[in-house]
Amino acid sequence: MPKAYWIGSHMTVKDADKMKAYAAAAGPAIAQHGGKFLARGGATVTCEGPEQTRVVVTEFPSLQAASDCYNSDAYQAALTKLDGGVDRSIYIVEGAE
Repeated sequence: MPKAYWIGSHMTVKDADKMKAYAAAAGPAIAQHGGKFLARGGATVTCEGPEQTRVVVTEFPSLQAASDCYNSDAYQAALTKLDGGVDRSIYIVEGAE
């Protein structure tokens, strides 16, 4: 079964306090579903497309685990803490075997 990757991009943090509250709640929910951060807000180099100021890549054991995490009560509760404090796009992509 291939792993899956949850990619957050096109991020604009409008309220750092809301982002911190979200991260504190989201981290345990992600770990509970086997998620492991591979990249989390480090330096980026945009080669094509819109400038990326913050990108997060999280590895999950499977597409189902990543989807279950996003839809879990714990993660959805974490999302409420963002409350418009971040603009972003989230994608889940299945890895190659």
